[in-house]
Amino acid sequence: MKIADTANQDVVLEPDSPRKFWILGALGLVAAGLLTWWLLPSLQRWALAEQSVSAERLRFSEVTRGNFIRDISVQGRVVAAVSPTLYASQSGVVTFLVESGDSVAAGQVLANIASPEIENRLAQEESRLISLQVELDRQGITTRQQKLANQRAEDEASIDLKAAQREMARAERAFEQGAMIEVDYEKAQDDLLTAELLHKHAVLDTDLDNERLEFELQTRRLNLEQQELLVADLSRQVDELDIVSPVSGIVGNLAVNQKTNVAQNQPILSVVDLSAFEVEIQVSESYADDLAIGMLANVRAGASTYPATLIAVSPEIIDNQVSGRVRFNNSVPAGLRQNQRLTTRVLLEEKQNVLMVERGQFFDSGNGRVAYVVEDGVAYRRPIVSGATSLNQVEIVDGLRAGETIITSSTEMFNSAESVLINN
Repeated sequence: MKIADTANQDVVLEPDSPRKFWILGALGLVAAGLLTWWLLPSLQRWALAEQSVSAERLRFSEVTRGNFIRDISVQGRVVAAVSPTLYASQSGVVTFLVESGDSVAAGQVLANIASPEIENRLAQEESRLISLQVELDRQGITTRQQKLANQRAEDEASIDLKAAQREMARAERAFEQGAMIEVDYEKAQDDLLTAELLHKHAVLDTDLDNERLEFELQTRRLNLEQQELLVADLSRQVDELDIVSPVSGIVGNLAVNQKTNVAQNQPILSVVDLSAFEVEIQVSESYADDLAIGMLANVRAGASTYPATLIAVSPEIIDNQVSGRVRFNNSVPAGLRQNQRLTTRVLLEEKQNVLMVERGQFFDSGNGRVAYVVEDGVAYRRPIVSGATSLNQVEIVDGLRAGETIITSSTEMFNSAESVLINN
């Protein structure tokens, strides 16, 4: 059996001409030149860059110019603006008329204290007040009687004076006519002088005695007024045995049990006014010098934001924090509860037309003095001067221009390199 060979499958090839090789070489050189021209900028950036980082690991932000708002965001706690604690005005046994959580109105009696001592003292002093009123009336009658007696003595002295004056006039005429001897004439003069002195002393005695009577009457009147004040004060203390709610709201915690013997000024219970709530905030001490009463704030309750005002700042620092109080400007949000947590934003400062950039980890990485500016896929290290900072923005004082793009993510991975290639 004859085996067929592969002669019929062979094809004779003609040798390539030298011209074809020259054409292919020229085309290769052109392609290589075009590729080199297209990759040259990237090769130059790659050659200049000290490090290379993927863009997916970075965050970028554009430097803009606008209004810079410096603020802080803290967690606040809802507290009642009016939550008075009521105290025992006197020692005694307390009897509660309400329970914790009951709704009460302003002026409603919440409890009373049994104090027989103060009630008995009030009765005694009221009796003394009546006695002093009677003494004052009696002194008034005595004063009028004595004034009448003094007036009678003064009138009698006046009559005696007039009689002595008439006797002196008759004695002068009789002595001039020789009908009276000189001894009788001199006696008439002495009687007139005596009558004048008695009248003068009667007038003085009347004035002094009347003045004394007025002082005695005034003393009795002052004693009565003093006793009236004492009785009024005791009446007030007796009235305060009934503990009255100063506001409308609900009863808070009862500080003592029913029928407990309490001491004076001991806390009894508290009342919470549900119509007025405030937000108590705790701010880091680093912002203590920036806080000021009257600053605007925004309180977020649910899906809504409510305008508010900072009304109080604590003068002391506790656990590296400063306490403050924020009050709603308009109506209080419905459905608030005591000790409810709310996010509060306090506006510390607002600047007009300043350079700013989004705040990021780059600020902490470079201590606010270094930023990496992105140009043509390369980030260049540049010194900057930063100003005020807020939750979302950083003020740029010097080193950047509006429209430039910087890396806002952490730059610690760059190891202070002057330039970093960003790979897409």
